[in-house]
Amino acid sequence: MKRFTRVLAVAALVTGGSLSVFGQIPPYGGAAEYVADLAARRVKTLEALGPETVLVAWSAPTRVYSADVDYEYRQDSAFLYLTGIEQEETILVLVPGAKTRKAIVFSREGDARREHWNGHTLTPAEITAASGITTVYPLASFQPFMNALLGGTGLQQSPEDAATEFGTFFDAIKQNKARLGVLEPIGAVGGRGAAAGQPPAAPAPGSHAAWALEQQTKFPGVTAAGVGRVIATQRQIKTPYEQKVLRRSVEISAEAHIEGMKAARPGRWEYEVEAAIEYWYMKNGALSWGYPSIVGSGPNATTLHYEKSTRQMQNGDLLLVDAAANFQGLTGDITRTYPVNGKYSAEQRAIYELVLEAQEAGIAAAKAGSPTAAITQACRAVFARGLLALGLITEAQPGDAQNAQISRWFTHGPVHGIGLDVHDPLGQQLAAGSAFVIEPGLYIREAVLDQLPKSPENDAFIAKARPAVQKYKNIGVRIEDSFLMTADGLVMLSVKAPRQMRDIEKIVGTGR
Repeated sequence: MKRFTRVLAVAALVTGGSLSVFGQIPPYGGAAEYVADLAARRVKTLEALGPETVLVAWSAPTRVYSADVDYEYRQDSAFLYLTGIEQEETILVLVPGAKTRKAIVFSREGDARREHWNGHTLTPAEITAASGITTVYPLASFQPFMNALLGGTGLQQSPEDAATEFGTFFDAIKQNKARLGVLEPIGAVGGRGAAAGQPPAAPAPGSHAAWALEQQTKFPGVTAAGVGRVIATQRQIKTPYEQKVLRRSVEISAEAHIEGMKAARPGRWEYEVEAAIEYWYMKNGALSWGYPSIVGSGPNATTLHYEKSTRQMQNGDLLLVDAAANFQGLTGDITRTYPVNGKYSAEQRAIYELVLEAQEAGIAAAKAGSPTAAITQACRAVFARGLLALGLITEAQPGDAQNAQISRWFTHGPVHGIGLDVHDPLGQQLAAGSAFVIEPGLYIREAVLDQLPKSPENDAFIAKARPAVQKYKNIGVRIEDSFLMTADGLVMLSVKAPRQMRDIEKIVGTGR
């Protein structure tokens, strides 16, 4: 029913953002602001594509959970970014070279029986109100329209009218310069096959890339192209509207982490903490999580994507919680690690202090215009000193050998983008509008030593490091915060979630 709720919320835009008819959640900041932002995003995309390219983007397919039950619907992120429409069976066509119809939506038609079971189908007027796109056609007319466009004619238009509307693109076809863009790569993923001097792999049957290549075969003068990078690059910089929604999304998530801390105590189950967190999401208008919550206690804290939440927490355990809400399509990313009994042990404190120091170094390195790689370098420099002091690495000299030892305990990068996806596109340099996380972590797993290949160097490392590994084993600590780079500098969006040990210890276990 969540999907139905969101569809009605979009439909309510017809009233200009007033929800007196449906009583549903409006877009954050108002319908008019959201629609204007969507229109501005499309303008940038049209400019980036150029008049010789047409882009076709499809809504996400439904996916089967089991038997006749589907997963809750999740729209394709790029499609949502350009249209704001959360409905399946919908197609967007962008024609930068068109005179007036630069954006066209093809949508399924209403069906009373389907709507009884699965909820309202948006009418053309509702699609226009939700997206700002005024040209809306039935889904069945999509392929006939594309045949006419790529064939250099107009669908149900006189030759004169078609030439007036789409003449720029028609000229590109005649000059063999027209491109038919889809968001999938054409051929080998990432072009690897072509780069190696080999012919690109054929796309999967039924894929959007396969459809584009089929059109290329049918229509001379048209070349299929993967243009997903255009949208990914644009998404690296958040619009003012996205920034506003993301701030609220992360605020809800940070507050939810406090609720999780309150619920934690020895004898309770991981899922009880998860329930307290996700209750807060729903209570504050975030209708789902942005990614499956990670709530791992004791040894589970050393598994990066532990999602079962089925262990009973024991006295002396650390609990690692990585969780964030999806609020109106945008999600941040926050991780906190804390003792379920409310008091860090000396060993836990030593690892936590080191991870916090690494995060602080990463924060200091995050400046507008600086490369994101500088954050990684800053974190690793702290870990090099700290792990050596703790005895968890043995190589004192910077270089490949030291980096390899650090990576045994620091097993992931500390930076990624956030936004429509929890791992959203992020540029190589930070700029105003960049939204990202800084998330150093250490995971002390004794199995790491047992899995090292047999060699004199590894044998020497194991002999020296094993006492420290025994001392700190099963301690997993990650500290992750969401940030926004602004014209005035770096802003920590997740500041409400405490990360200093003394502040965390005051909260853990204080709930009912």
